[in-house]
Amino acid sequence: MTTFVLIPGMCHGGWCFHELCEGLRSLGHRAVPLTLTGLAERAHLLDGAVNLDTHIRDVTGVLEAEDVRGAVLVGHSYGGMVITGVADRLPGRVAGLVYLDAVVPADGDSCWSLVSDRERQWYADVVETGYATRPLPFFDPRATPHPIASLLQPLRLTGDPARIGRRIYVYAAGWEGASPFTPTYERLREDPAWTTYALDGGHNLMRDVPEDLLKILAEAAEAAESRG
Repeated sequence: MTTFVLIPGMCHGGWCFHELCEGLRSLGHRAVPLTLTGLAERAHLLDGAVNLDTHIRDVTGVLEAEDVRGAVLVGHSYGGMVITGVADRLPGRVAGLVYLDAVVPADGDSCWSLVSDRERQWYADVVETGYATRPLPFFDPRATPHPIASLLQPLRLTGDPARIGRRIYVYAAGWEGASPFTPTYERLREDPAWTTYALDGGHNLMRDVPEDLLKILAEAAEAAESRG
């Protein structure tokens, strides 16, 4: 059995992984979808202090409190920032990282620095308090504003991300128009340290191609278990 800890992208909560988690559990794995501070059912905790460090602590706190070891961390979109930080803080508890059409930051990167001017214009459309970015109109009705400080704060890494042996990138090839994640995918598929996949789905791969994604995660579990 592998423990999967799943981190949503901007404006989403753990609810976005519901179908995928059911599939993982049917295969005998443990699936832990997390909602980050200030979002979805935790939206009441939103204030100006909620940043990337807060979200990394959300996850490290669960790993430590529940004594999770050998975890596979799955991050969608913005969630790539979070799982990278968690693996840096607790490398001994993480057996693999899976990036779902996600940002892949290096030390000093922020979401703001990694995206284009188009995404920055979206980030700058904040709610009245100034604490959070509004969901885009086509998002799921359950989407909530996303803490803007988490998008602006640079990630600080103390170790080499390559020490996490299994790193997977799953690219969504079915965007309507150009995908902002194409340069990341093209770079990583030439890197022998990474395993990459391209799926015929939109950015929300969990919704569009859950069965294909489940197969990839099952393979990641086998690799994690083989590492002990």
